[in-house]
Amino acid sequence: MSSTIGNILIAAGVALALIGLVVKTGALDWFGRLPGDVRIERESTRIYVPWVSMLVISVVLSGIAHWIARWFRDR
Repeated sequence: MSSTIGNILIAAGVALALIGLVVKTGALDWFGRLPGDVRIERESTRIYVPWVSMLVISVVLSGIAHWIARWFRDR
């Protein structure tokens, strides 16, 4: 059991490092400017509601959680 948790932590660390590299290179500049994200900018006020961006993140994270749960259930 402890080696399984260790492998999961290593995989999560590698995934976070890769995500960090992608963000640092600017490859995700389009994220947050998707059609459906609300952006209102006036002289003294900025309102930003990233509806579609958060929906994309939710779907991706739900898929990952489902995959991990299936993986643990099948073991």
